[in-house]
Amino acid sequence: MGEVKRGYVRPLDLKNGRVDMTHGSGGRAMVQLISELFAKHLGNEYLGQGNDGAVLPAPTFNGKPGRLVMSTDCHVVSPLFFPGGDIGCLSVHGTVNDVAVMGARPLYLAAGFILEEGFPLADLARIVESMARAAREAGVPVVTGDTKVVERGKGDGIFITTTGVGVLPDGLDLGGSLARPGDVILVSGSLGDHGVAIMSKRENLSFDAPIESDTAALNGLIEAMLATGAGLRCLRDPTRGGLAATLNEIATQSGVGMVLREQAIPVKPVVAAACEFLGLDPLYVANEGKLVAICDASDGERLLNAMRAHPLGRDACAVGEVIADDHHFVQMTTAFGGKRIVDWLAGDQLPRIC
Repeated sequence: MGEVKRGYVRPLDLKNGRVDMTHGSGGRAMVQLISELFAKHLGNEYLGQGNDGAVLPAPTFNGKPGRLVMSTDCHVVSPLFFPGGDIGCLSVHGTVNDVAVMGARPLYLAAGFILEEGFPLADLARIVESMARAAREAGVPVVTGDTKVVERGKGDGIFITTTGVGVLPDGLDLGGSLARPGDVILVSGSLGDHGVAIMSKRENLSFDAPIESDTAALNGLIEAMLATGAGLRCLRDPTRGGLAATLNEIATQSGVGMVLREQAIPVKPVVAAACEFLGLDPLYVANEGKLVAICDASDGERLLNAMRAHPLGRDACAVGEVIADDHHFVQMTTAFGGKRIVDWLAGDQLPRIC
């Protein structure tokens, strides 16, 4: 595969071929991998410039100048393919969401691939196709990237790093330090789907009802929320550490406390049952297609209606309130009427989920 004979390079064998060290050498085989696989699926006018970087137009938001937002994320999920997604679409969704929860409109992505020698080209093609599909659906093209190959045994198949750039309109500021006592806490849907889907695949577990990752790009939902003009303080996607880690982080940044209502927190019965079986707490399990919103209480119902009108927010609900608390505790009123502290996770109950 990739053998040069009198200037001719055999086409990539995407069915049976494997990554070898020449695919990262900077030579003809690397150019072939990029052109026949990456550029074929991810190609666009900016990636097609073929330079070390992409020249992009000045960012505007609805025709007006805006501020740049940039985020980067490394993806090391195991297994690479899981119910509802794979590392390819996850790498797009994760970075699009990190830009979008800042209130910005994601514009462009950059992608870096670390490939291990011997990785099947069929799996690589499947991942790149998934990545391309996710980028098209989100409306955020991959405009530049890089590929490196490491020796067999020095990697774990494939790692992907994506960087996103977006534009934030002047006058809009969202952040973890802006929550205020009296604000309401909203979530866009059921929690724990992604982490439990990963664990069930990893442990070869099956349940009566299928559990699939919720991985999705949230920029469309967020634009619908922003269009309401509601008094949003903060948006976050509760990935590693789940809802618990996200709210503890915001409480610390804002110098406030929070109270959750256990009966209001949406968790699918099959996910709750799987968590109980696996010894996991859904509040700490990762999500890849959900968001947490904190907003002024007077706008809570209006924002909820807008979220529920969008396919990715149809199960949105209010789960708690922000309170004054010098200790910055996140508490939860249980189904039995008591209260417990929802603290930071001491360790990592489920590694390599994104």
